[in-house]
Amino acid sequence: MKFRLSIFIYFFMLLSEGLGATTRRVTLDEAIAIARMSSVDAAVALNRLKASYWEYRTYKAQFLPEVSFSATLPSYNKKYSAYQLEDGSFTFVRDNNLQINGSVSIDQNIPLTGGKLSLNSTINYLKQLDGSKDSRFMSLPVALTLTQPLFGVNTLKWDKRIEPVKYREAQADYLEATERVAMETITAYFNLLLAQSAVAVASQNLDNAETLYEVAKVKRSMGKISKNDLLQMELNRLEARSTLTSAKSTEKSAMFSLRSFLALDDNDTVVPLIPDEVRPIAINYDDALEKAMRNNSVTLNTRRRQLEADYAVAKAKGDLRRINLFAQIGFTGTDNEFSGAYNRLKDNQVVEIGVSIPILDWGKRRGKVKMAESNRQVVESQLRQQNLNFRQDLFILVERFNNQQQQVDIAASADAIAATRYDTNVKTFPLGKISTLDLNDSQVKKDEAKAAYINELYLYWLYFYQLRGLTLWDFVDDTDIDEDFDRIVR
Repeated sequence: MKFRLSIFIYFFMLLSEGLGATTRRVTLDEAIAIARMSSVDAAVALNRLKASYWEYRTYKAQFLPEVSFSATLPSYNKKYSAYQLEDGSFTFVRDNNLQINGSVSIDQNIPLTGGKLSLNSTINYLKQLDGSKDSRFMSLPVALTLTQPLFGVNTLKWDKRIEPVKYREAQADYLEATERVAMETITAYFNLLLAQSAVAVASQNLDNAETLYEVAKVKRSMGKISKNDLLQMELNRLEARSTLTSAKSTEKSAMFSLRSFLALDDNDTVVPLIPDEVRPIAINYDDALEKAMRNNSVTLNTRRRQLEADYAVAKAKGDLRRINLFAQIGFTGTDNEFSGAYNRLKDNQVVEIGVSIPILDWGKRRGKVKMAESNRQVVESQLRQQNLNFRQDLFILVERFNNQQQQVDIAASADAIAATRYDTNVKTFPLGKISTLDLNDSQVKKDEAKAAYINELYLYWLYFYQLRGLTLWDFVDDTDIDEDFDRIVR
């Protein structure tokens, strides 16, 4: 009861400090909510999600038709160029012309083959500025062009397998980041709670030390205690003052840390409230593992890295030989007039097959294939170890959390017993029924029990949010932790 009264007095003093200061009584849930909205860490996580979102949008856009316009407006040339005469000799001729050209194209990637199909329309204008000064137009009203790599890796197909997994991983990572923000809030919150509790305890201890010292002086004058006991009581008083000064310094530091993390005003005085109740939740390891393997970014990261390693091997094998097909079919026309360039159109067909096959490269390309295969084996080994470590960490965390509720109950009982024992000893000491050593021991045990109780509460909530972060599961509402990502990124 005295401890609660001391805390009330201390918090009232905080409220009265300085004009313009604001005292905010904050629960743990409120602090977490503020951190998720206002902390720098939450903003960083959101920006990473937005970057991944636009990267994913860019990936999806490559499967849609792209319309583009390109032009040269204009190209002016005034120069001498080499010209071969009928007898085989060369001379230089003056070239002075103006050219303008434009092109509109509709491009469509082909995911099935990795090629690209384009529909083009171009117009070219040439004006001679010397000699006859003629003007010529050449049109390509419509042309269908296919560009297709043969036997190489189909990048579009691999992107279709990798990018959706990559974006789901980014979404899971964002949710886990918000849970990490909650964990950091819990740490800062309980650091301040512990510091303010230590100040309240130290203040109470100092009041008791002052009172007991006065009682000891009276008892010494009556010859009921030794001088050594009196000196010990005076030493206790001095130590209580020193402890209070140190506790206040620690409290200011913890206040600054929490206030900064929550992005609160410098004049705000935060008063964290002790979460007296813990949620009676029992978590089964197999159930937690199933949820973690379904939701956690580690699983998606494993899948993505495996796909990327497979892609690296496929790309290295595809680079052993390169064969590219280019085919174009359309119509073209030319005339001195713009409209005439679109009359009397003629066929325009181009087919090209380019081949690049190394004859002697001293095993360079084969070496790249072996390197990619070796790197894939390394990645597979790392992923297996990562999976084993993840399962082990989750198992330990589940065990710790399930045991922590009992630890909190034990610590609460020990705190109440130690407080009662100390209060009894404080009342009994003036009667001479206990020694200063017993009184000091009860004070130490009382202070340690209070700190242990708050620390056990801290561990309970830390374990709880760690499990939320690993499983992305709300164990209170028994549902997935999810967000409307389309709304968040816009």
